[in-house]
Amino acid sequence: MNHFDMLVIGSGPAGRRAAIQAAKLGKTVMVVERGRRVGGVSVHTGTIPSKTLRETTLNLSGWRERGFYGRSYRAKQDISADDLRARLHITLNHEVEVLEHQFARNQVRTLHAEAKFVDAKTVEVTTDDNETVIFTAERFLIACGTIPFRPDTIPFDGKYIFDSDDILDLPRLPRSIAIIGAGVIGVEYATIFSALDIPVTLIEPRTSMLDFIDTELLQDFTFQLRDRGMALRFGAKVETVARSGDGCEITLEGSRRVRTEMVLFAAGRMGATKTLNLDVCGLECDHRGRLKVDPKTLQTSVPHIYAAGDVIGFPSLASTSMEQGRIAACHAFGAHAHEPPEYFPYGIYSVPEISTVGMTEQEVIERGIPFEIGIARFRETSRGHIMGLDKGMLKMLFSLKTRRLLGCHIVGEGATELIHIGQAVLNLKGTLDYFVENTFNYPTLAEAYKIAALDAFNRMG
Repeated sequence: MNHFDMLVIGSGPAGRRAAIQAAKLGKTVMVVERGRRVGGVSVHTGTIPSKTLRETTLNLSGWRERGFYGRSYRAKQDISADDLRARLHITLNHEVEVLEHQFARNQVRTLHAEAKFVDAKTVEVTTDDNETVIFTAERFLIACGTIPFRPDTIPFDGKYIFDSDDILDLPRLPRSIAIIGAGVIGVEYATIFSALDIPVTLIEPRTSMLDFIDTELLQDFTFQLRDRGMALRFGAKVETVARSGDGCEITLEGSRRVRTEMVLFAAGRMGATKTLNLDVCGLECDHRGRLKVDPKTLQTSVPHIYAAGDVIGFPSLASTSMEQGRIAACHAFGAHAHEPPEYFPYGIYSVPEISTVGMTEQEVIERGIPFEIGIARFRETSRGHIMGLDKGMLKMLFSLKTRRLLGCHIVGEGATELIHIGQAVLNLKGTLDYFVENTFNYPTLAEAYKIAALDAFNRMG
């Protein structure tokens, strides 16, 4: 009973999709999850919690109605950390129940334990009661995800100085907060706290943030952050972080100081591979604990051991991790797997949202493709007026030669939902004419596609 066709380490998006795919192929599958409950980082500390926190914040703060009622409008006057958490637990419990049911329905066995390799075909797992069990398997999938990067120089204490996991257990809402690291996680949390009217300082050693986003979109987004009073300290390395009185003090290169009540350190994550004992399999990780795989098959350098999800690095999205898990399981057992389409969307759940698919303007220029741009502002749509939106934009890039859509970029309310129209047209190799000739529901924000297409059409002549 201790031998399986596939043993999966981790039950996040990649692990669960691989396990269920293998089970549907009639294979015996075991999932080992070291967390208290299944779901991995995605359900417990990453994707779902931060998006739930965002939604709760927007509802309780009345953020979406401020376009009508002014900046001082609030749906609930005194918002506490407990208010934010209440909805979090309801959502997480639901996610876990759905996942447990899915595993049970597909006869996937799960075990809450810490796994480590004994050799390339054998894993030793240690349960919470310190019992150890040996399992063997024909194939393995490492989908253990990531943990926050915690440098020794930062005095994390879970009261004033947090990483991106323990920020969810915030004891109370701060009077002010500094966020170190302007990657996706840092930017999401910075804008969530800002929507709660908490003064935010965003610190980043590089001179810019979110480099993979189209520059024009990023300029619009940055303007919105500054406009609502967020302090952006870019191009300055953090030298020290220390507790000071009833708050914290951060010293930046060049002796500049930032005084704040709380600090969130969100500068990067590491593959959670340290305890897996990968050396005995002949596997090596990079300096951030990540594994290298063949991008088409998801195989590591040891052919029967696969890896998927955040542990293999970029793009580290729940959506792409699921696909990687499915492809790995199909390849492992010789089943046909559809290749993922060329372009997939990115969603950044900041306030406002950013979502993008296809090429940015910079990439189109680098490739030497003659192109034209179409832009629509949400305030130009009737739905935008109804919703009180004075910000938000949609930008599309079209080839002058073929009229094909090359990229679609959105910043504003509902961006992560709206992007799928652009994604469908892009992957089906559609052209400008689709948007010009089609009828869109009125009034909707999706109508912005037609406005942007007509904008490009008029310029193309």
